[in-house]
Amino acid sequence: MSILLVAGLGNPGREYAKTRHNAGFAVIEALASRHGLIWRKQSRFAATMARWTPPSGAVCILAKPATFMNDSGIAVRLLADFHRIPPDDIIAIYDDLTIELGRVKITQRGSAGGHNGVASLLAHLAPGFTRYRIGIGPKHPPEMDLKDFVLGNFTPDEQTIFDQQLITYLDGLDLLLDQGPARAMNQLNRRDRTL
Repeated sequence: MSILLVAGLGNPGREYAKTRHNAGFAVIEALASRHGLIWRKQSRFAATMARWTPPSGAVCILAKPATFMNDSGIAVRLLADFHRIPPDDIIAIYDDLTIELGRVKITQRGSAGGHNGVASLLAHLAPGFTRYRIGIGPKHPPEMDLKDFVLGNFTPDEQTIFDQQLITYLDGLDLLLDQGPARAMNQLNRRDRTL
């Protein structure tokens, strides 16, 4: 039976919980909540994990790296090596500044695009993992430092948009896990342009 690894990227700690950079954590926590999953700390994998079997029948491991964002690849690599999960069966959920807030896009190739968590994944894994990119852009004001923006909390209006779109993010993940990347990209990326 195949095993899928779904990693939500973010920074551990209460002070980061509502930041834009923790959109990946927020989405994967909501996915676990939707399916009634229980999180367990696994120090040997430097992650908090939950297990789930979606309708597709594959075993699905949900993970939140306990490392900081810049070292996300360490935890994902530990899990992938232990469970013998190839990059093609790994999904990374993370914030993306180049995508408008409220939108989502799925890709399987490309550079890190300035995202340190993705850069860490690329450094520790072979390319080919699926990227589930949650829009947090555009940066405003434009002159604001990038780090300050992504590590800042959503404004109340932004949080409202994020919360309203959460069901879309979760439905998209369920589709991705059930139907695979090609079908999910065809539906979500096309729908994304008309949101």
